[in-house]
Amino acid sequence: MFVFAAIFADVISPYGPDARFGQNEPPSAEHWLGTDSNEKDVLTRVIHGSRLSLIASITSISCAVVIGVGLGILAGYNGGRIDMLVMRAIDIWLSFPSLLIAFLVIAALRPGWPAVIIAVALINVPVFARQVRAEMLALKHAAYAEAAIAAGATPWYMVLFVYLPAVSGTIWVLATLGLGHAILEVAGLSFLGIAGDPSNAEWGAMLVEAKENLHTTVWPAVAAGVSISLTILGFNLFGDGLRELFSRRSRAF
Repeated sequence: MFVFAAIFADVISPYGPDARFGQNEPPSAEHWLGTDSNEKDVLTRVIHGSRLSLIASITSISCAVVIGVGLGILAGYNGGRIDMLVMRAIDIWLSFPSLLIAFLVIAALRPGWPAVIIAVALINVPVFARQVRAEMLALKHAAYAEAAIAAGATPWYMVLFVYLPAVSGTIWVLATLGLGHAILEVAGLSFLGIAGDPSNAEWGAMLVEAKENLHTTVWPAVAAGVSISLTILGFNLFGDGLRELFSRRSRAF
């Protein structure tokens, strides 16, 4: 539902994202979720906010997949000293709290959505690296992999056409589950002001604005909070479904 809303936000939203009405109006037939302190329709901001939240989350997880899978394959395929160096680096990586990683990125760049995307990507890299490395260690000793090497397969062929297809199911499941965490992390960093312009239609920015007016209106905070929760729940259920699907296929073979 929220992916659909993000794609077709310009078509299905009842008003423009910058249209102004009365301040803090309660839910009504004209404004199903009321209006906020900036006189904007809350439903419209929720719909348009789904686009920015999902784009940032999907982009950050895609970057995390590329970096994490690359490191996992590098460590698992080579083993030995390279494996030790990569995994010790990942252990050090994991020792940094998520917020500290985000603040380091902000210190290196500046507040804005690129910084949020990079920070969330770096936070999620170890998840993919460790899981792919563990699977690679098992795949190296699989009968079909040893047969391909004996037949003269090059390292690049093994990685691209043997190992990657074998771990693709795990990557898809982790990426789908990671999207739920990324949405929460993106909203959290936006709530802290790291995303830059707080006037953008985005769920974390909506929560920042709503907390200043909780004593008078609650619907903007509820709308943004429920949207975040439902989207995370949806991606978690989708990830669980993918995991069950790949599990049934592996049992079938």
